Amino acid sequence: MLCLTIDMEPTPALESPRKGMFGGTSMALRIVLAVVILVVAASVWVGVRAVMAKDELQSAIPLATQIRTEIVAGDGEAAGETVNTLAPHAARAVTLTSDPIWRAFELVPVVGSNLTSVREVSAIVDDLTRNVVEPLTQIVGDVRLSDFKPEEGTLDLTPLLAVRPQISAANVALARARDDVRLIDTANTLAPVTDAVAELDSVVSAAAASVDTLDRAVQLLPDMLGAAGPRNYLLLVQNPGELRATGGVSGAMAIIHTENGAITLAQQASSEEFIGGHPESVLPLPVDTAGIFGDVTGRYVQNTNLTPDFSLTGALAREIWRLKFGLEVDGVLTVDPATLGYLLAATGPITLDSGDIITADNAVQLLLRDVYARYADKVQQDIFFAGAAASVFSAVSAGKVDPVTLLEAFARAGSEGRVLVWSAHDSEQQILAGTTMSGERPASDAQTTRFGVYLNDATGGKMDTYLDVKTAVGQGGCRADGRPTYGVSVTLTNTAPADAGTALSSRATGGGEYGVTPGNVQTIVSAYGAPGMANAGLTRDDAAVEHNEASDSGYPVSTVTVQLAPGESTVLRFAWAGDAPFDGDLAVVGTPIVMSAPPKVLENICR
Repeated sequence: MLCLTIDMEPTPALESPRKGMFGGTSMALRIVLAVVILVVAASVWVGVRAVMAKDELQSAIPLATQIRTEIVAGDGEAAGETVNTLAPHAARAVTLTSDPIWRAFELVPVVGSNLTSVREVSAIVDDLTRNVVEPLTQIVGDVRLSDFKPEEGTLDLTPLLAVRPQISAANVALARARDDVRLIDTANTLAPVTDAVAELDSVVSAAAASVDTLDRAVQLLPDMLGAAGPRNYLLLVQNPGELRATGGVSGAMAIIHTENGAITLAQQASSEEFIGGHPESVLPLPVDTAGIFGDVTGRYVQNTNLTPDFSLTGALAREIWRLKFGLEVDGVLTVDPATLGYLLAATGPITLDSGDIITADNAVQLLLRDVYARYADKVQQDIFFAGAAASVFSAVSAGKVDPVTLLEAFARAGSEGRVLVWSAHDSEQQILAGTTMSGERPASDAQTTRFGVYLNDATGGKMDTYLDVKTAVGQGGCRADGRPTYGVSVTLTNTAPADAGTALSSRATGGGEYGVTPGNVQTIVSAYGAPGMANAGLTRDDAAVEHNEASDSGYPVSTVTVQLAPGESTVLRFAWAGDAPFDGDLAVVGTPIVMSAPPKVLENICR
């Protein structure tokens, strides 16, 4: 700043005619020069600190990945050391991006939004390190993945009870971080910053979902496994060869008894024991349910899951079981052959009483096709089905599993809607709410609007193993009133061989008992729009068809029945009118079946 003290008095000949209040142009130039120097210095300061902050954050990335590996391996000591290395990087990034000069530059157009985003990212990473990574790392020694597998029929509940507080706190912190990331405004940020925020959003969202699941598990499992007293659960083994909205008809059932972590298979039953059903629904049915699916939903145990609302299915199945056997269960669970196949990846091959060796690769084929070719008697089919389920259950409960593969199997089955849980205890049902295992109608949120496609068999056989289903979803502006049109297409194909009517058993084809030509597949398709939408029509192969339009608890529903001969395919297009365009993601959820593919983008919505 010496330039402000040197005598620069001009000669009379060069004296400016307009000195102004600062004593002349030279004084103004000096002030401008000083300001420029300060701006340049501040810019360099911010630029250098930005580079340093970037380096700190980039150093944290491999460490975070390393911690995950160490946690999965159960090496708490190593994970703790890695956290001690990670924490200073995160804290330093916060320090570098939060000084007054940095905050002042956040007000500068164009540059400022980038600086704000970097500061917010740094703060979130630091928060995650202190309130999520460190607490979870500290309990690695107390809870290992092996704690989630039973040993000789018993699961030790002590570790799960001990870590409830830490996991709950981490879950809250992750949820906060997920919300904070989504509040970062990247509308005007540079591509590298935008991409970094998007990556952080993806990572944090995935972590939040995982920890939320873990939090619910450690809250639910101890009590469900009898920590506070004996429990009994009705297990429905769903058979997707004869579809129901939640997966398939329940041919085999069992009671699982739990007490102080001990798990036993207490009783097994077949749907044949419930022949005749009840003259009226065992519980009052919602008017919407009765109107769409009929009162048979509450009269026959095989039909309790015609509705996609598994909480209703659970209550109905529980009451039907009570009326038959006098036992009031604490909850209802489901699995299907695909789930058993996933579990077999953890147990390894199992030899059944029949001499068959069931594996992860042949479970679906053996249970959904071969059994019907081998046994003509329905009782024998159910016995085989139940025996396979019991054998897998015994292997898992005995601890003959790889714990990592076991958890992956349950996670995969849960994400696909193949494992559903309903609890008769309200506090537990509240914890289950909103998870993939709760079996609720499709729930939309700020990021995703979800539609539902639910399938119920009307063949009266086990032909749905040959039903291929593909879906697509999209949005378009088709209406004069400006309301958006949402569309879901469902492509159904009967992949059975041409001679299925004679080559397959009558048990598989239904034998024409319900008026369906043997070899054909008849399916009731119910498509759900999101609450607030209105039904806007249905076409089949581009031609309007008769269908039933209704509402189910605020969801607009369109239902149609389709019959397909072997090799035949058809395309259904369901439409709904929305209130306003949605710029988030669109998704389709629904009945887990044998053959399906991820939804695609539906083009030509206004066709």
